[in-house]
Amino acid sequence: MTQQRLLIREIIYLSKKHLTAEEIYLIAKERMPKIALGTVYRNLGKLCESREIRQISIKGFSDCYDKSVLPHGHLICERCGSVTDFPLDDVRQAIEKTLGTEVLSYDLNAHYICQSCKAAAAQGDKKTGDY
Repeated sequence: MTQQRLLIREIIYLSKKHLTAEEIYLIAKERMPKIALGTVYRNLGKLCESREIRQISIKGFSDCYDKSVLPHGHLICERCGSVTDFPLDDVRQAIEKTLGTEVLSYDLNAHYICQSCKAAAAQGDKKTGDY
């Protein structure tokens, strides 16, 4: 594995949030100044192919990358695009019971407005008088 790929994987694995390619690039550039954005994208593709990370596509926002490739869902804020993982063990077990066989993979994204965006909207409403 190349030094660039190791660095990119480390950045993703150590992050507490789901990072975009651009965010990964900016962090990587601090430690490896000559790294190019194209190199980051190519290595993200390779890491996804080898199932070391997972790409999350969100309509209207840049794709982001997830260190957890185990089955789970995502809560996605429609306003800011923040992504939060949530377990789906009960859902998976219910599907497997219904099918009578193991679920190999699944994706579940639940869209909502996060508390930060709700609070910001409420502050905006108070400032402008919009209710």
